[in-house]
Amino acid sequence: MQFSEGYVAEDMILQTARGLAHEVGLGTVTPGAGAALRLLAAAGNAKAVVEIGTGIGVSGLWLLRGMRRDGVLTTIDVESEYQRIARRIFVESGFPSGRTRIITGRALDVLPRLADGVYDLVFVDADVAEYAACTVAALRLLRPGGVLAINNALAGGRIGDPAARDLVTITIRELVKAIRESEEWVPALLPVGAGLLSAVKRAS
Repeated sequence: MQFSEGYVAEDMILQTARGLAHEVGLGTVTPGAGAALRLLAAAGNAKAVVEIGTGIGVSGLWLLRGMRRDGVLTTIDVESEYQRIARRIFVESGFPSGRTRIITGRALDVLPRLADGVYDLVFVDADVAEYAACTVAALRLLRPGGVLAINNALAGGRIGDPAARDLVTITIRELVKAIRESEEWVPALLPVGAGLLSAVKRAS
C-alpha cells in the first residue's frame, strides 16, 4: 500500500496545500486517492466536474490536472475561509479563475440548482451523513457513462468488520451495499487512501 500511495509523486504545490490542510486539522485525499481521481477525470475526458467538499483544494488540484484544458470544476463547501485558500492555490497552480466555480453553501442546498445530466464526474468528500443524498443527486447530475467517486468508503478499515456498529461505519456500509446492488451503477471499491468507491452511471 505504501508503494502505491507514493507511486505518483506530489509536486511542491500539492505538498504545500496538504501541509496547510494539516495545519488547520483538515483531512485530505491521500496521494494515491488523488492520483486515482486524476485518472478517472482523464479517462472520462472530463469537462464538467462537481466536487462536494472543497477543503484546502488538494483533491480539486488532482481533479483539475486530469480534466480537459477547457474543463470547469464546480466545488462546494460550507467553509468560505478554506475556499479562499483553495482559490489561491488553484491560481498559483496555473489554473485561471475561469476553470473553477467555487460555491459556498451546504451541498444539499446547492446541488438542486445544478443542471441535470451534464456532468462527467462527481466526487463526494463531505459529511458522511449526507453521502446517500449526494449519491442520489449525483445520479441526476451525471451524464450516462459519468463517474461517481466517494471518499472514505472503507470507513477507516471498519467496513468489513461486522462488529463495527458505529453510525459512520453503518452509514457507509449501507451506501456501499446499495450502490453495489443498484442496476443504475457499475461500481468498484478501490483500495486507495481511505477507500474510493467509484461507480459509472449506466446508460438507460
